[in-house]
Amino acid sequence: MGTGPFAVPSFEALRQAGHDVSLVITRPTRNVKSRKGPPPAPVRDWAESHGIELFAPDSINEPDAVAFVASQRANLLVVCDYGQILKPAALETANLGGINLHGSLLPKYRGAAPVQCALLSGERVTGVSVIHMTPRLDGGPVMTRRETEIMDHETAGDLEDRLALIGVSATQEAVQMLGEWDGESLMGVMQDADAITKAPRLKKSDAEIDWNRPARLVNCHVRGMQPWPIAYTHFQPVESKSPIRLAIKSINVLDEAVGSHVPGEIVPSDQFIVATLDSLIEIQQIQPAGKRQMTGGEFLRGHNPPAGSLLG
Repeated sequence: MGTGPFAVPSFEALRQAGHDVSLVITRPTRNVKSRKGPPPAPVRDWAESHGIELFAPDSINEPDAVAFVASQRANLLVVCDYGQILKPAALETANLGGINLHGSLLPKYRGAAPVQCALLSGERVTGVSVIHMTPRLDGGPVMTRRETEIMDHETAGDLEDRLALIGVSATQEAVQMLGEWDGESLMGVMQDADAITKAPRLKKSDAEIDWNRPARLVNCHVRGMQPWPIAYTHFQPVESKSPIRLAIKSINVLDEAVGSHVPGEIVPSDQFIVATLDSLIEIQQIQPAGKRQMTGGEFLRGHNPPAGSLLG
């Protein structure tokens, strides 16, 4: 059961290991009016490329959907990046219940955006967890986990791709554990309720940069908002009444104190230097609304902001 790209490496590894994948359950294709066409459906594409039967109910918890899944007489549900919460009746359609591969070190970052939220929070280490599923969102006992350091210049997209590959061995180990399960003992380690943090789905408004944060966390914010929704700020040009929305694609943290400059202030320089709470940063790649992507220096030379100009 899955929809997005995070699931594909583990699903393919299970197929190649010789497991009988009787059915792939995915989200239905949405009808969207866009020149780009429907959104990507990596799990659907993967299943179709291997001739595996597909099932895409509007709700996996509807009685008809539950009955159809139960008719498959599956041993195990393997769930990753699916997008719906399974209620007890859906979980009970397989003899061994379900396992879920999640992109964080649970109980940290339960929810739809664990990879992004780990970056946005400034974590230096993250990983994946495989849980034996319960009806509570990401709340089951942890069967396996893998840790990894977050690289200094890694975006959320880069990190998610890497965690998807790290998750392969964790998923395989969990499947092996369930193959030897007696059905009575607890399968995994219960999560510490006092350590739970949430990772709700991101909104476009979450991407606005708060210049009153330390430079390292501003950098984490820019990286954590890629590939979507892309960090942004606003710039007020002298010649216009309307501020320009600036998508910030990459920055570099400088080892320089802010001095008398306030957070968000553009520092006079040939490069696009901005003050944060504790040090200066250089905006390297930027895209003004309706314009092409350019270097920070190119944007600065085109607008020549006066001393004391502020972003935000």
